Amino acid sequence: MNNLLDIRNLSKHYDGFDLQNIDLHVPAGSIVGFVGSNGAGKTTTIKAVLGLIAPDSGSIEVFGQRIDAHMSSSQTVSIKQRMGVVFDTCSFPEEMNVKNVGKLMSYCYAAWDSTLFERYLDMFELPRDKTVKDLSRGMGMKLSLACALAHKPELLILDEATAGLDPLARDEALDVLRDFMRNERHGILMSSHITSDLEKIADYIVCIDGGRIVFSVEKDAITDTAGVAHCRAAEFESLAESGFFAPGDMRYLRHTYGISVLVPDRFAFAENFKDIALDKASIDTYMGLMLKGETR
Repeated sequence: MNNLLDIRNLSKHYDGFDLQNIDLHVPAGSIVGFVGSNGAGKTTTIKAVLGLIAPDSGSIEVFGQRIDAHMSSSQTVSIKQRMGVVFDTCSFPEEMNVKNVGKLMSYCYAAWDSTLFERYLDMFELPRDKTVKDLSRGMGMKLSLACALAHKPELLILDEATAGLDPLARDEALDVLRDFMRNERHGILMSSHITSDLEKIADYIVCIDGGRIVFSVEKDAITDTAGVAHCRAAEFESLAESGFFAPGDMRYLRHTYGISVLVPDRFAFAENFKDIALDKASIDTYMGLMLKGETR
């Protein structure tokens, strides 16, 4: 499987923050959910991919082409023509109306499809005569998404693109992304705090915290296989001494009402510990235990 995006050992130093040895890959035909708290390094990573900041070390390849300061302007343009990008805020001129935003984009992208853009405007119910400054946050996100898709990119990079949308609008946007992914040559890197969206659409989940990758796993390994066991103190001690977990692999959180334990395979766990309460893991619970949990 070809990777549309390859990030290897990416590092960037700022006063008070370091992005350290980031490895992240977006295979063709897949959606990669990029999660982590505010300030964890998601946007810094995305800006490096887009050439908006220069990394201190490591490499970035998009469509097999290395992104660096030695690229010619024609190479840079060629790669960006094949990418669609949506940030967490609408970045078009405030006085421009929706219709003219489409005209502006038609001068920027050789593959711009005006008919497709109009179709997205109808789908998203975006008034063509409304100015950007008068759009709600959600409408601005829809306009940005319409522009990102209307030039027929191969790789979409979405930085909190669904954050301003209500639940129905988010489902509508996810349907649009699913349709985009019908082409197996396409891929999406999707940064989002709304993990329920990623549970519906992502193939892989990559978590970053404090500038480091904490985990990178298939989404199904979290939502279909992993679990969270809820133990009393005595049950926890028995579990810890059972040999089910290798030394250092048991990750847990203590609460006033008991102890939560991350279980990589809840089916195997249920066979061995029938009396311990067990739930399916969500991305949120998995991430919480990985980031905040103790190990034993």
